[in-house]
Amino acid sequence: MKQHRIVTEGLLFPEGPVACADGTVLVVEMQRKTINRIRPDGRVEVVFDIDGAPNGLAFGPDGALYLCNNGGFLFHKVDGFNRGRPGVPEGYTGGRIDRLDLVTGEKRTLYTHCGEHALVGPNDIVFDAHGGFYFTDFGKLYPRFRTNGGLYYALPDGSKIVEIAYPLITPNGVGLSPDGSTVYAAETETARLWAFDLTAPGVFDRRTNQAPHGGRLVCGLPGYQRFDSLAVDSQGNICVATLSTGCITVIRPNGEVLSQVDTGDPVVTNICFGGADLRKAYITHSGRGQLIEMDWDIPGLPLAFNEASRIK
Repeated sequence: MKQHRIVTEGLLFPEGPVACADGTVLVVEMQRKTINRIRPDGRVEVVFDIDGAPNGLAFGPDGALYLCNNGGFLFHKVDGFNRGRPGVPEGYTGGRIDRLDLVTGEKRTLYTHCGEHALVGPNDIVFDAHGGFYFTDFGKLYPRFRTNGGLYYALPDGSKIVEIAYPLITPNGVGLSPDGSTVYAAETETARLWAFDLTAPGVFDRRTNQAPHGGRLVCGLPGYQRFDSLAVDSQGNICVATLSTGCITVIRPNGEVLSQVDTGDPVVTNICFGGADLRKAYITHSGRGQLIEMDWDIPGLPLAFNEASRIK
């Protein structure tokens, strides 16, 4: 296992890390229903309390935070690790996209539907250079069935949301290629990484692809492995948190698995890049309730608008 440093622990299912320019990391606690700022010395400060359940998080062009709110999960301990379990909590009313203003503290819901279809469990989010954002809707798992998920594109002013791909099977992580021409989505239960080659923001060319949703299959893993969230590095490799095996799977854009970096937690859920040269990987150990820091060989890809993280 590669050496790592525990930044903080005792978190209740942390996800959605965002490395900020001041050296802090924003992390959601899905089970506690908070968004936290974590200092380099491990101190945890609650920034927002959230109704529903916070998941993916990103800075937008206006300096606000944009949140995938999955509406709520159920949790239980298995062999000492915290895990999600099928079903929804009492009071679940659906998923949504929220805008959170760090300056004023305002919380505003932007989207609960795409057309006539309700959002079920928004999961992960990434902004493009044009100022819009892609997000996955995971759907929901129930004891005897699951609902489908999808990939969407929306504008941060609440004026437009479009469905890019549907149905996907538990879509989770989402990211963009360095040139912004391809959006990637990882499916949890299939451990498949899909690519959608864009012709315009929120529009992709599906003519040559045979999957029902029109995506291009990049990679699928053997054995019992499951994908969670992802980040893209500066060389265009897709780094996917991989459940069960507890590693970060690094996949070239051509589908070749470059490496699998063991992190030590079978419920490893998210990765983001930070530090002055983007060579620090911040990884959420949701099963252990930790945020860890690990040196990374290839710098991460700078995220659009992440300079907004300088806003206090």
